Amino acid sequence: MTHPYEEEKEMKKLKKHYDMLGYICDAQCGIPTRCPCGGEIKTDVSPNPKYRHDLDTLPGSRYFTCKNYEDDGMHFRQPWTFGVEDEVSRLRMEVNDMAEEIAKLKRLITSTSRPRDC
Repeated sequence: MTHPYEEEKEMKKLKKHYDMLGYICDAQCGIPTRCPCGGEIKTDVSPNPKYRHDLDTLPGSRYFTCKNYEDDGMHFRQPWTFGVEDEVSRLRMEVNDMAEEIAKLKRLITSTSRPRDC
């Protein structure tokens, strides 16, 4: 039987680990700027599939990779195309929102600036 202090310490350690996994999953949207571990993100090219999750990629694929990358699930190694695709779709939504706002402002300006005939 373990001591309650040790049990609580282990539970906190596991909670921190699972929280970190959640942060990493949530953060893999768009082009990464920093890894959750604090490491820099670099762009590299895979000469051949060298990690277990590279099964569906061709040699020469580009990745956003943490400079401290270890294949433990705590660091970024995201295919370049996924990051760029997410970023482009986010930017398209932002541009569409701005276009709608501009159209509303144009309608507002034209409806308030019409000269009235007396």
